[in-house]
Amino acid sequence: MSFFKKMKEKITGTNEAVTGKFKDGLSKTRDSFTSKVNDLVARFREVDEEFFEELEEVLLQADVGFETVMELIDQLKMEVKRKNIKDTAGIQTVISEKLVDIYNAQGEDSNALNIQEDGITVILMVGVNGVGKTTTIGKLASRLQAEGKTVMLAAGDTFRAGAIDQLVVWGERAGVEVIRQSEGSDPAAVMYDAVNAAKKRGVDVLICDTAGRLQNKVNLMNELQKVHRVIGREIEGAPHEVLLALDATTGQNALIQAETFKEATDVTGIVLTKLDGTAKGGIVLAIRSKLNIPVKFVGLGEGIDDLQPFEPEKYVYGLFADGLELEAEEESAEESGDK
Repeated sequence: MSFFKKMKEKITGTNEAVTGKFKDGLSKTRDSFTSKVNDLVARFREVDEEFFEELEEVLLQADVGFETVMELIDQLKMEVKRKNIKDTAGIQTVISEKLVDIYNAQGEDSNALNIQEDGITVILMVGVNGVGKTTTIGKLASRLQAEGKTVMLAAGDTFRAGAIDQLVVWGERAGVEVIRQSEGSDPAAVMYDAVNAAKKRGVDVLICDTAGRLQNKVNLMNELQKVHRVIGREIEGAPHEVLLALDATTGQNALIQAETFKEATDVTGIVLTKLDGTAKGGIVLAIRSKLNIPVKFVGLGEGIDDLQPFEPEKYVYGLFADGLELEAEEESAEESGDK
């Protein structure tokens, strides 16, 4: 059985609706990336050095990242030599296999949230303004509520005009309480109030919004560190997750943001928003490879249920869905003797 067919059976056997979200959400990247790979396969009969050079360019255009591309090309060359592959037929299978391997090779970090069995789980959401941080908080709150958790939100972005009101709207939409103060208040004071309110209410999860921009980077990072310390004083071991929201449409700029936030606070996971809005979805691999931080969630649409846990197999399926389905059909036809 082909790698594609095994992958499809594995992931569609769990939740076809979720698999469909990855397929639909990655359509822009697939239309760009996979069509170019298909063009390469059509133009090159043999897997030679020129083929690898053009494949390298296609991968870079998808924002896979230079280091990851070099690693992938090296692995592909070794696999082609090991299996004595002469022509380009089926090369997409080898590429997809190696993409999953490269993501998983960065470590065994779990993509699951570090939810505490006893007591309150505190999730700190960080990221610059405009990446969809507040929207992500609302979607995550809704998701956790649907899983049976009681959730509370803390409006810690007190510097951006309208940020508190925006979070309140999402709180109402998700059906959760929002702890807030007036605009311009000390974010650390908001967190102090929110943690104590969460204790009194006995909620399961407290999700904290934070400022995305102050006068300069130093002020922003100092503020985040202060918030982190206040939460840690009130609940030992908290925050249990520090999720960094990054906008997938910004490509390599998202990497720069991630490196900056990683310096200021212990980022435990990435939430990659607006993945459905970019043709450069390869940024997932670049982030994982460059920063060694797991991508925990991806935004695959504007709906409240379009925030999905990231799984590399579903991601690669979304990139190669058309080829997967075609290859599976051809394999089935061969097995039945119809081809």
